[in-house]
Amino acid sequence: MFHDIPTDMLKCMHELERRDEADRADGTSRLDRLRQIPEETGRFLALWAASAPEGAVIEIGTSAGYSALWLSLACRARESTLTTFEVLPQKVVLARETFARAGVNDLVRLVEGDFLDHADEFDRVGFCFLDAEKEVYEACYNVVVPRLVPGGMLIADNAINHRKTLQPMLDAALVDERVDALVVPIGKGELVCRRKT
Repeated sequence: MFHDIPTDMLKCMHELERRDEADRADGTSRLDRLRQIPEETGRFLALWAASAPEGAVIEIGTSAGYSALWLSLACRARESTLTTFEVLPQKVVLARETFARAGVNDLVRLVEGDFLDHADEFDRVGFCFLDAEKEVYEACYNVVVPRLVPGGMLIADNAINHRKTLQPMLDAALVDERVDALVVPIGKGELVCRRKT
């Protein structure tokens, strides 16, 4: 996956990385910032998503589409598609531009709206990346885990840098007998959950 990333996609990735870095440095307001994952987390997600069992591949929280580009590499490898959800209209516009410029419209379906309003469309989830507002993590976790196929994965971002806010959800996940879970210290911290078989 990583050795043959298309040139247009790489260009988009690098532009989004530079913009995210500038947003963090120049005082851009929280909702206007891209707030995207670092490259190492993108690679981590792509590896897990490519290895996940058959089932829907979903992302909750698109922003400008950076993490979706990494997930699209996995989808290309596994001959599937990604459905990604974003609630902020200005981020939807950015993501649409990203996907068009990167040439992944055949791999990514962008839904403008709340995943929780669409969850019933997914009864077999192979992989889910959760990177939305932290206040909805617990609700999303509780909706996704029962829909994971055996061996299915849920990975939630910000498990270390937003640990105080997410602690109740993290504590619940780590003792949830439906999944094997741990927090991985990569990027901003990833909660990795695998549905037991």
